[in-house]
Amino acid sequence: MKKANYSYIGISFIILLFGIWAVPKIVANLSEPDLAVIGEVPTFSFTNQNEKTITNQNYKGKVYVVEFFFTTCPSICPIMNENMVRIQDEFFGNPNLAIASFSIDPTHDTPSVLKEYAASYKITNPNWHLLTGDKDAIYELANKGFNLYVGENSEVEGGFEHSGFFALIDQEGNIRSRKDENGNPIIYYNGLEDSGVQMLKEDIKKLL
Repeated sequence: MKKANYSYIGISFIILLFGIWAVPKIVANLSEPDLAVIGEVPTFSFTNQNEKTITNQNYKGKVYVVEFFFTTCPSICPIMNENMVRIQDEFFGNPNLAIASFSIDPTHDTPSVLKEYAASYKITNPNWHLLTGDKDAIYELANKGFNLYVGENSEVEGGFEHSGFFALIDQEGNIRSRKDENGNPIIYYNGLEDSGVQMLKEDIKKLL
């Protein structure tokens, strides 16, 4: 009988140890959002609408959304920023949600111009920075850092080309994305469609 009791106690102790080791890992796996990691955001430093220098460090510990736009854009930018305001308002009062809007026409889009633009769109989130600076650096960030094409084209309305996609960044500075029905990352979120904006809201909540 004593041997049986010792065996029972030994087995129980092993089960207890396994539980102590396994439960935190199971909880961590359940809490980790199923979002693909696309890559890391390169280091950047630009000036915002309040003439303050903004770098990656200002976004550290925050979930944020990235877009490339310009204030005189006659086509997709107004739609993008109306939808970005919807995202701002969805997370009103949450200090851990931020937005980075990089101007691809920095010659025109000075801090004062960006400040007026922010007021016209009712941009109130203190962590929404409209950024301007060295044009080559902005274009490299877009085309190489995010693989989101931007360029000049005198033949198109407005003189610039860019996509209407938004990028989602996690607290560690990684570009994140949900997966499609086949398990492939969608990479970016369509900032022109309600469905894309809704998906982005859902995935921001997962990361937050």
